[in-house]
Amino acid sequence: QVQLVESGGGLVQAGGSLRLSCAASGRTFSSYVMGWFRQAPGKEREFVAAISRSVRTTYYADSVKGRFTISRDNAKTTVYLQMNSLKPEDTAVYYCAANLGGGTYYRPGTYDYWGQGTQVTVSS
Repeated sequence: QVQLVESGGGLVQAGGSLRLSCAASGRTFSSYVMGWFRQAPGKEREFVAAISRSVRTTYYADSVKGRFTISRDNAKTTVYLQMNSLKPEDTAVYYCAANLGGGTYYRPGTYDYWGQGTQVTVSS
């Protein structure tokens, strides 16, 4: 069992920045591919970013590429999402997720564990 707790959400003006953190406990953190997803009201949960177990490979949705950066610190069992140049359309609840078994990194169904989410609101 893995517990994931997100933090760092809040209200920010367009063009601003936020850094989300996701602290993990339980099984060996470095065994998991970690991902960030988001869900806006009335919309499906969508992929934002993912990072490999070894930290060597990162993946991004086209909508955030060049603005968001995913990173992880395996010693601190934490994954981060640095969000810059935020836009109103980035407003959503952001979730981190852990994937032990591999599979398609951008599909929510691939992930085994989820956090409770943190709200990000970007005002125009």
